[in-house]
Amino acid sequence: MNRESVILILDVGKTNKKVLLFDRFYKLVFEKSDQFDEILDEDGFHTEDLHKLTNWVRTSVEKLVDHKSYDVKAIHFSGYGASLVYLDSGGNPIMPLYNYLKPYPETLVDGFVEQYGSKETLSIETRSPWLGNLNSGLQLYRVKQLYPEKFQRIKYVSHLPEYLSYVLTGKFFSNMTSIGCHTMLWDFSKNDYHKWVRSEKLEQVLAPIKNGDEVVGYYKKNIPVGVGLHDSSAALIPYLRSFSDPFVLISTGTWCISLNPFNDQPITDHELKQDVLCYMTYQGKPVKASRLFAGNEHEVQTKRIAAFFGKPFDHYKSIKFDPAKNSYEPRISQTPFSDDLNFTFSEVDLSEFLDHESAYYALMKSITDLQIKSTNLVLKNSPVKKIFVDGGFGKNDVFMGMLKIHYPELEVYSSVVSQASALGAAMSLHDVWNNNAMPSELVTLKKY
Repeated sequence: MNRESVILILDVGKTNKKVLLFDRFYKLVFEKSDQFDEILDEDGFHTEDLHKLTNWVRTSVEKLVDHKSYDVKAIHFSGYGASLVYLDSGGNPIMPLYNYLKPYPETLVDGFVEQYGSKETLSIETRSPWLGNLNSGLQLYRVKQLYPEKFQRIKYVSHLPEYLSYVLTGKFFSNMTSIGCHTMLWDFSKNDYHKWVRSEKLEQVLAPIKNGDEVVGYYKKNIPVGVGLHDSSAALIPYLRSFSDPFVLISTGTWCISLNPFNDQPITDHELKQDVLCYMTYQGKPVKASRLFAGNEHEVQTKRIAAFFGKPFDHYKSIKFDPAKNSYEPRISQTPFSDDLNFTFSEVDLSEFLDHESAYYALMKSITDLQIKSTNLVLKNSPVKKIFVDGGFGKNDVFMGMLKIHYPELEVYSSVVSQASALGAAMSLHDVWNNNAMPSELVTLKKY
């Protein structure tokens, strides 16, 4: 019996840990998802069970490599960022995988700023807002300051996706999708680690840098293994490999993130205050991005509207876009082109609406106005011709209709990419394992 040639991807999210197989046409042929209970760090804060995760990687790969139906030709990884693994000289983790949601000690912030300059200057140079433990470089600074004895034992520090690769290869490497994503480690203007990193001698424990499409080792001596990619950057790859015209991708979920791989302008202080930051492509190029908590706002306010009018929560899904209803302005402080990105629909008295639909249109007008402002922060001064919207809002006819009205000069599409992060990780190693041409239909589009 001939086994099917596949690439194996481990896609590690904070909640779901997935193992997936793609065939040579990037069709998903196997998927299994697991969830693990979190453990507590030394301060009693919930965090990833690194020991259990490590064992899951090894056993999952071993089962599929030995599977009678599949011939694994390559292995790669995508995983969440802002999480560091601290390894001793024997390659063993010596500290927890600290949760990036853990509060950052203010006393360390004060000392850091006093020694290395203002938050504004550091943020502009590293192209990242000040985000506490979401800046993984500050996690490493915290370990050095609070646990000096353990810090002395550290041989290598690796972001989580690259650690997953190490588990199979025993090789320590970093890549730019992790280093360049709101870590405060990288000076974008100098294309090097920031001077504070070298002043603290942290580059001595940061693993050597490899490109995101490189093979860094082999599993069982003959299966090439990639370095591991930050999941947000991996999710961009299907678009970068499928489209040559400049585009912005609005990835929508709880957060709506506007990603522009074609904007190389430095981030300004004003933009940083509006939650603009940089990601990196797997080829090491900056991706200017802006964030908006729009999915959360939609969920909260949709529940409020549904309860007020006695409708099911998902009643909004039946509402189609009507251009005649696009002009409503709720009587609140938000205006379409002010500088702030604050949601204020919670201030609206729902009794001013005749029905559920008119209230929902008002909500979507307020959300779309803010989304336009957020997207414009990365759209300006770039040659973008297309806007792609994936995730929940890409399926929302009202949102998409309002967005298109504001951008008549651009092509606006809803897009669907199944398992985007895992697919991107697979595609980045295409030349390593796949002799076929890259398929052209991996992104499903609907034009508005």
